[in-house]
Amino acid sequence: MNHYPRVYLKPGREASIQRRHPWVFSGGIARVEGQPAPGALVTLHSAEGKFLAWGHYSAASQIRVRLLSWDPAEDPDATEFWRTRLKHAIEARAPLLADGRTTACRLVNAESDGLPGLIVDRYGDVLVLQALTAGIEARRALLGELLVQALHPLTIYERSDADVRQREDLPSRIGILYGAEPPETLEILENGQRFRVDVRRGHKTGFYLDQRDNRRLLGERIAALARAGRLLDMLNVFSYTGGFAVYALAYGGDAVRSITNVDVSNDALQMGRANLAQNGLKAEQVTDISGDAFQVLRTLRQQGRSFDVIVLDPPKFAFTQKDVQKAARGYKDINLQALHLLRAGGYLFTFSCSGAISADLLQKIVFGATLDAGRDVQLVGWMTQAEDHPVALTFPEGAYLKGLLCYVAA
Repeated sequence: MNHYPRVYLKPGREASIQRRHPWVFSGGIARVEGQPAPGALVTLHSAEGKFLAWGHYSAASQIRVRLLSWDPAEDPDATEFWRTRLKHAIEARAPLLADGRTTACRLVNAESDGLPGLIVDRYGDVLVLQALTAGIEARRALLGELLVQALHPLTIYERSDADVRQREDLPSRIGILYGAEPPETLEILENGQRFRVDVRRGHKTGFYLDQRDNRRLLGERIAALARAGRLLDMLNVFSYTGGFAVYALAYGGDAVRSITNVDVSNDALQMGRANLAQNGLKAEQVTDISGDAFQVLRTLRQQGRSFDVIVLDPPKFAFTQKDVQKAARGYKDINLQALHLLRAGGYLFTFSCSGAISADLLQKIVFGATLDAGRDVQLVGWMTQAEDHPVALTFPEGAYLKGLLCYVAA
């Protein structure tokens, strides 16, 4: 341990570390002994010099140290450390893939799997890796080797192009880490539904795996309404490649009278059409609108349109705390427009994937939209990210996806 650079906290700054929160911010650091390179392993100490944890150092980031272990006897530089962490994460997802009806999931979820900065998503025989921090950047090759040994994929494709890398002074990187070039699109199964995924150019690593459970929840709600004799018109805003629409038609059948998909990307809408075809679903009920969602919602309202089910699944509006006020206005606006478009007896599935927007704040935003819309709305369910995106109890920031299921009584 003695040969590693040492990071010392300011007096009284060790409480969160003792609670095993994995981030050490620059403002809590008193001094650094040694000259750690970007991503280097360091030991963290109290102001009095007591060992607290091991972590990766990044001088470029406000999160100066990302913690890996609180055990002084553990060696996070050892290959076996990484092999064991990956093994535990992979084994935790095994039940999700066991019945063969789902072939895609998140295998490693960064801090919540004890591997800060590492994302690994599985799409059948193809793995997609994101190295989001300097510590993981320095160990990309090792992690690739260990993933090959553990899973024998055809390809490991790197999508280290997330904006968060800029905060670590890391360049964007996209390309093959192992194996052959992936095809233009891959086919995956999710709860028995078929989807085409573009891991090279698609959002995130190609697909919003975190919404798996919520897509099924929507399908089940649609099916229940169909059994009750309802004929349904659905609006799917920020639809991307049409995942919610596929579930709605697969579960609701002829009871789904129409679906309107709205997305700024025409390519995504076309992929949505392909996903309908992959599942043998009729596309006649589906209308695609390529455009700015804020404007489209207003246009639909001006046209006197109305819907029984509306899904709002926007991209991240707030990247940091300083963005929260502006983001809150954006969330309120789209929810207000949606509430004006919903028929009495309709349902709103509304989401925020902004980590800086708390669940409590999202509920307050929707409450404000409800008052302004003059609607009688009941909260009938909470939604969050799928189980392969776990949240370590020591790291509440990992709960980034929040959703409200609202019933519009009148």
